[in-house]
Amino acid sequence: MAKIDLKKQLKTLYAPPPNKVLEVDVPTLNYLMIDGTGDPNTSQAYQESVEALFGLSYTLKFMLKKGPQAIDYGVMPLEGLWWADDMTQFSTKDKSN
Repeated sequence: MAKIDLKKQLKTLYAPPPNKVLEVDVPTLNYLMIDGTGDPNTSQAYQESVEALFGLSYTLKFMLKKGPQAIDYGVMPLEGLWWADDMTQFSTKDKSN
């Protein structure tokens, strides 16, 4: 079985054309995720969470690859969702809030 490459299959999501705004349909996907707060540049909890996500992601990948169906795929890049309770106060310059 060929390796599944979601970055190629979902090229409009992961490699859009530069300097162009596109409307895209995002299919239903499954994610491993951890919720948290604070500045990822200074948060020890964030660092530990990322390590846990990638550790689990690669463990699952190799379990499936060595399993009876031998499914192989690339682990996708880390994605983040940012928001504030009051979006008028949202600022990419102050990640601690």
